[in-house]
Amino acid sequence: MRFVTAVKDERSFVGLVDERVSYIIDVQYAEEALLGSKNIPNSIIDFIRMNEVLDESIKVIEKLALEQKGAQYFYSPNDVKIKAPIPRPLKNIFCVGKNYAEHAIEMGSEADIPEHLMMFTKAPTTVIGPNDSVLLHENITNQLDYEGELAIVIGKKGRSISKEEALDYVFGYTIVNDITARDLQSRHKQFFIGKSLDASCPMGPFIAHKSIISNPNHLSLETKVNGELRQKGNTKQFIFDVQTIISVISAGMTLEPGDIIATGTPAGVGKGFKPPRFLKQGDSIEISIEGLGTLINSVGV
Repeated sequence: MRFVTAVKDERSFVGLVDERVSYIIDVQYAEEALLGSKNIPNSIIDFIRMNEVLDESIKVIEKLALEQKGAQYFYSPNDVKIKAPIPRPLKNIFCVGKNYAEHAIEMGSEADIPEHLMMFTKAPTTVIGPNDSVLLHENITNQLDYEGELAIVIGKKGRSISKEEALDYVFGYTIVNDITARDLQSRHKQFFIGKSLDASCPMGPFIAHKSIISNPNHLSLETKVNGELRQKGNTKQFIFDVQTIISVISAGMTLEPGDIIATGTPAGVGKGFKPPRFLKQGDSIEISIEGLGTLINSVGV
């Protein structure tokens, strides 16, 4: 199952999609039409909170809806606006830094490969959806960079989560582009300002439920800028795997439904080239992760 947040006629709803997002099923309307019940919320955060209760109903709705294409709850992507799967996170986005050895080296040297999980956050106001424009922020930076990443979406509340139980707390996975102002990142030492410019966290196009991602630690990832391959990696190259990330973050901090954890980016970022290749107005960025589709955004003004 793959879930989007979409808007039609000014109404936001949770939708079911395929990997190519060739159709969208409005699950709230479909539930009423197919099952005669009204249990599904139109907020993705509330939906995630209720996922374990709704799981079987969603599977039935998807099966029945696909048998009845053309119904009033079955849309073409051209009929709706697809937003970020979680358009406004309730908390900052948790971000893992330097989780691929080759990226740590391209940003410095082997001495920069971390021994312990390296964390920073991005503000909720950074989030934009598929096909939305990344802001260039020319008045404050001339070193805007891309970072294609797998993101974890937490599904239930937990603290002191063991590695063995970590995946039980996951709702699903999505793609994020951890857009970074490298000059601000360097100037302020801590990463928050350089990572939290408005429209600097494209996310989507959907959340893939954990049931269809057999191993989040073995997914291929590619980032292209204007069609040119810049990043090519696999999450099997993680220094800290998904289970470790969840366990370490939650050791003394409560994770809650809808929390988002970006897991780090492979080598090939703009700053790693000699000379660096930072983003420019009009650039198109495409990030593809196995099973998670492709997130496409362009750079605006």
